[in-house]
Amino acid sequence: MLCATVSGEPPQDPVISPKSGNIFERRLIENYLQENGKDPITNDELSAADLITIKSNITVKPRPPTLTSIPSLLSVFQNEWEAIALETFTLRQHLTEVRQELSNALYENDAAKRVVARLQKERDEARDALAKVQVSTGARPVNGEQMEIDGQELNPKLVKKVEATQEKLSKTRRKRPVPDGWALDRDIESFAPATTSEALFPNARSMAIDTEGDLVLSGGSKAAGIFAMSQNKLEQDFDVDSPVTAVLLAGSKPIFATEQGTVTIFDEGKRRTNVDAHSGQAAALALHPSGDIMASVGTDKSYVFYDLATGSKALRVATDTALTSAQFHPDGHLFAAGGVDGQIKIYDTKTGANAANFEENGPIGALDFSENGTWLAAVVKGSQHVSVWDLRKSSKIQELDMGGPVVTLRWDYTGQFLAAGGPGGLTVQSFNKGKKEWSQLLATAVPAAALAWGPQARSLVVVNAEGVFTVLRAG
Repeated sequence: MLCATVSGEPPQDPVISPKSGNIFERRLIENYLQENGKDPITNDELSAADLITIKSNITVKPRPPTLTSIPSLLSVFQNEWEAIALETFTLRQHLTEVRQELSNALYENDAAKRVVARLQKERDEARDALAKVQVSTGARPVNGEQMEIDGQELNPKLVKKVEATQEKLSKTRRKRPVPDGWALDRDIESFAPATTSEALFPNARSMAIDTEGDLVLSGGSKAAGIFAMSQNKLEQDFDVDSPVTAVLLAGSKPIFATEQGTVTIFDEGKRRTNVDAHSGQAAALALHPSGDIMASVGTDKSYVFYDLATGSKALRVATDTALTSAQFHPDGHLFAAGGVDGQIKIYDTKTGANAANFEENGPIGALDFSENGTWLAAVVKGSQHVSVWDLRKSSKIQELDMGGPVVTLRWDYTGQFLAAGGPGGLTVQSFNKGKKEWSQLLATAVPAAALAWGPQARSLVVVNAEGVFTVLRAG
């Protein structure tokens, strides 16, 4: 008669469970029931009162043979002593190791607290210093926001260029007629693919076209270069260290922004300047109408202005959100940057002060100023609706359905035609000033990662995500 499962030995005070019919040692099963309240064999509910006492003769265990003499007892005691001494040594060894680990942990914790306290102090000092920066501009921050500015404004030389450019362009803008020979609605309606290149720049996201409308600059994850459309071949390639996120042509200077946050300027085919512009990805580039100033925006929540004559940084402004897109106003006195927070932030070019914010319902994917100087087109990432904002009224005046997700958009020089493209195709909308109405002129399945208007808007140059160039012209 053995105790079931609990001790496995003959019980001194046996009891039987009415649930399973097994025999247990009373003290052991009662301890078990206090903790679990169930029969250890069947897991049925069981209490100490349910146990049934069994009357039996007390079994006397025989003494082991090794304990029948004094030498045997001494040998057993010696073995027990050695085991206890070895266990004590092991425990002391473990205790020493735990003490050392605890000491290291306490030291690291104390060091971490000192580092955090120092960083908090430096942060508070930096915030205090930035709060004291006074920005001299007529534009007031929107919603009480105060921008963090590394330099209060551009240097006087660049400020004069901005002012001169604004004065020159703003006077002639409203009186400027549509140039002779410019494309008409019927020309746009008959656009069809005329030439198509091989895949040159996988994962292309941006492109720029020269003033003659023949050379196109683009880049992707593994290559970057200039494509000659008239010859339908790659004219020149460039060694860029990281995947290209944006490109720009400043006269004859190719400029690349990369995922590593660098901005690289080439001149006469050679690398002239390589600027570590952003601590994160440099998302977009923009060229000032003067041609002497360039801007880049990044995911590190900042935008940077550059003096292209020297290739150096001229102004850096930190904002409160990661920036994804950028464009200068046609007159050059304003700079727009789209953020992941759904805001289009308008800044004063000379000082970097925030002049206005336009609110969208998601991260800004692309934006472009119209040449009329009053409209700004923008699209949210993944959306098929392009918003047209009026800068004079600070309000959205139109929302155009492009029929598919839009990743790139461009106004033509006259501000009549707005082209928008995405992975599903390309669309062109036209605005009739007399009727004040919008109409869709073109919808084609040619995919677009970036696009640009050709001379006199008589062609559209498109590059898709595989780096294939397509030129669309009137049929």
